[in-house]
Amino acid sequence: MRHFIFMIICCCVVTAVQAHVWGVVVDESGAPLVGANVYWAGTQTGVATDADGRFSLEPLAGHDKIVVSFVSYVTDTIVIREHQPLQIQMLSELELAEVDVAARRVAAVKSRVSVFDTQKITGDELCKAACCNLSESFETNASVDVNYSDAATGAKQIRLLGLSGQYVQMLTENIPNFRGISSPYGLGYIPGPWMESIQISKGTASVLNGYEALTGQINVEYKKPQTSEKVAVNLFASDAARAELNALAAFDVNPYVSTGVMLHASDEFAEWDHNGDGFLDMPRVAQYNLIDRWYVKKGDYTGQIFARGLYENRRGGQLKSISDPYRIDIETGRAELFMKNGYVFDHESGTSIGIITNATWHDQHAVYGRKGYDGTQWNAYLNAIFQTSWTDMHKLSTGLSLNYDRYDECLRTDTLHATVRNEIVPGVFAEYTFNWKDKLILLGGLRADYHNLYGFFVTPRLNVKYNPWDFLHIRASVGKGYRAPAVLAENNNLLASSRVMEIADDLKMENAWNYGISLTGYIPIARRELTLSAEWYYTDFINQIVVDMDTDPHKVIFSNLSGRSYASSAQIEANMEVFKGFTATLAYRLTDVKTTIQGRLREKPLTNRFKGLASLSYQTPLKKWQFDFTAQFNGGGRLPDTYYVASGTDGQEVPAWNETFDPYIILNAQITKYFKTWSIYAGSENLSNFVQSNPIIGAAEPFGDMFDATMVWGPVHGRKIYIGFRWSLEREE
Repeated sequence: MRHFIFMIICCCVVTAVQAHVWGVVVDESGAPLVGANVYWAGTQTGVATDADGRFSLEPLAGHDKIVVSFVSYVTDTIVIREHQPLQIQMLSELELAEVDVAARRVAAVKSRVSVFDTQKITGDELCKAACCNLSESFETNASVDVNYSDAATGAKQIRLLGLSGQYVQMLTENIPNFRGISSPYGLGYIPGPWMESIQISKGTASVLNGYEALTGQINVEYKKPQTSEKVAVNLFASDAARAELNALAAFDVNPYVSTGVMLHASDEFAEWDHNGDGFLDMPRVAQYNLIDRWYVKKGDYTGQIFARGLYENRRGGQLKSISDPYRIDIETGRAELFMKNGYVFDHESGTSIGIITNATWHDQHAVYGRKGYDGTQWNAYLNAIFQTSWTDMHKLSTGLSLNYDRYDECLRTDTLHATVRNEIVPGVFAEYTFNWKDKLILLGGLRADYHNLYGFFVTPRLNVKYNPWDFLHIRASVGKGYRAPAVLAENNNLLASSRVMEIADDLKMENAWNYGISLTGYIPIARRELTLSAEWYYTDFINQIVVDMDTDPHKVIFSNLSGRSYASSAQIEANMEVFKGFTATLAYRLTDVKTTIQGRLREKPLTNRFKGLASLSYQTPLKKWQFDFTAQFNGGGRLPDTYYVASGTDGQEVPAWNETFDPYIILNAQITKYFKTWSIYAGSENLSNFVQSNPIIGAAEPFGDMFDATMVWGPVHGRKIYIGFRWSLEREE
């Protein structure tokens, strides 16, 4: 074994501990153990380790021994002799000759300690599917849906709690990202092999990261140079003639400085039109992506510098062989630079200060047939946070932020419409946490911001977590969120239709209240643990930018909400390692989303009414093979109001499309063979080859007034078969 159970021992032995005990619990390989129980010997006073295996235990007079226990591991008792961080390594109860065999690590973890309803998708979970980029990272997740927004551009959007992605605050390393012009295509900008983990937080989120989270936050953590593999390579190819290369290299410059680079290159080498409508099933996307980052840790100071450059070209539309083809051509350049600086003044009280600065440039030139959109967005972001705690019961985080956006946009239709918009938003915030023995946690947040175009507004949020017993966790939340409209920037992919974009002049900020409650139970069964969760979230809009595709089938109208608009989402989920190496996730969600359109409260179109998920994974002993299978059961829903066209020789009028769409099932599977330093994987997406019939309306006359590529509710490509190769040289411990 490369790791040992250890703690720092000093010469003076004390009989009582007067300061809190903290540390991390890991398995034999050094991986963190999530949900391990840490408590004072002879009592029931303790905590569970968080998603990173960490714990912090409040002192208890007269006790100097802690007990650490976890399912399928040997329970350990440790004497506390000095106030120092602990690293506790647990041993498996099952042993084979020369090899210790532990219970399979959970790949998607619901946090036991966070006051927020948070789930962490780890690197192990990401490897269960092809996961070429962020948009494909949620195939085995029940909470997040990812759908194509149209059948021509390949743009994807996520849905959380029944609402589209602009109501979810997207973060990378806790920095707001993929806002405005980057939002339609931003999910494709993060390659899967670059991601260390993804955190999904539902409902009211922390005010520390801003005011824009109306339904929750999704935070992506990139691999870090100080902890990632020394070298890693991932190669991917599919039968759709798509090829990808991802490479990573990291090393320590000296004991205080680490650096790393990540490279991505991908392209498609063929055009496919399986349904014979003359349009490519999927656009050809070529992307080149590079990251360079530095990490500094010396004493109580931590610093990071992150630089990134991206170029992407999307080429779609009609086949080249067609005379005067309808062409989709979207060229994007993007650059990011962020710096993080943090200093810890006092470890015991957690007093620290952190300053985050970020700058982004995003430039897009898009052609949609005879229409066009050119947009450039500059963003500058500052967030300064001060944190301290008086005792383990009381913690305060406060600070200030500044966000600046400049949009230069040009819409080319029958006329030329150019605008320049500057948005400046300074803000202050505070967040207080009351923690009573980790059984009751209250977190209240408040921030005040001033938008130069929309004025002053206040964002209150409250989260509560209560554990009446160790096996039952109850969470509740209520809070408000805001977002400034950026209609052209966020919806320019809708230009892939003959619809006229009609935008009201007096659009206001969107804002909504979000209410939620969730229950999570941890039930021991045959020395394993069944996790059951049930949740309900309700988003109630005060104002919303209504995207009206019903009033006129030849228009898309953007206007302020006049009436009610809400989204209700209820979900149940079960997770368990059923037997050694075999894990299963079963989930079911009901969604009810309605918006007032022209005075009528109507079901939101292109929204699934329910979703079911079954995700099964089996890993053979000694991790030689892994088999993964996922079934998604997607409910039907409503389509925007249609119009009628003449059909046949008798001229009888029929609807251009149906009023509703039916439920459908998507099946994915993958097999992975592991070797010592490398692995190969092969799989298939959409095994049943289900494809939405005629996803493009009026494809025969794309320059006519009936053309519409935005009526997408299901897959636009059929079965996809892929193969991949992963190799890595792990960091020496």
